[in-house]
Amino acid sequence: MNPQLLQLQTKIDIKFKDESKLFQALIHRSYLNENKDSHLQSNERYEFLGDAVLELWATEKLFSLFPQFSEGVLTNLRSLVVCTENLAKIATNLGLGEYIQLSRGEETHHGRTNLSILADTFESVIGAIYLDSGNKAVDKFLKKFLTPSITLISQQKIFKDPKSQFQEIAQSKRGVTPHYLTISESGPDHQKTFEVGAYIDSELIATGTGNSKQKAEESAAIAATAKLSS
Repeated sequence: MNPQLLQLQTKIDIKFKDESKLFQALIHRSYLNENKDSHLQSNERYEFLGDAVLELWATEKLFSLFPQFSEGVLTNLRSLVVCTENLAKIATNLGLGEYIQLSRGEETHHGRTNLSILADTFESVIGAIYLDSGNKAVDKFLKKFLTPSITLISQQKIFKDPKSQFQEIAQSKRGVTPHYLTISESGPDHQKTFEVGAYIDSELIATGTGNSKQKAEESAAIAATAKLSS
């Protein structure tokens, strides 16, 4: 048994029947560049599955917890609960970054604290839990680690996703609605990485990356909000 994987299972309070599924959830695509003969795959398929499982879990949880909220409010609240920033915060609290399999280059560029990588890996772990033990184990995991943030976020008077927050602060400070432009795309069609810039007029405020344009825009908005707020 892998001591690191045993340690992580203790942290997340989930015992895997098949430990290899947890290891698979931790393989970032960059790791494969330096281990081409390993016959490993990246965690992106697990992330795809985990994203869907998380979306359904959050939808059902919010629907049952907040019968007084309208569809629009529930949608905004769900966006905040499953957004990159929130998932990365939970992953950081779990120390998930230290277990991710990264390339040396990605590690040098602070990959273990990268919000997008942390959030994506968190979703991959959800996918691994679902494949290994099903919905009951996923519910146990998310109740323990995601429910506290639902409680905190639901106490806000207004629910705003990262792009809405950036738009509000940009309009307040500059009187202009921000926009986003794709700076670059890399990787094959099934494994693309997008870099997006958040702009006010022609000024680039911040950039963000993600495996979809939506996630990259969200990451850029978080960075841009932090920059304008400082």
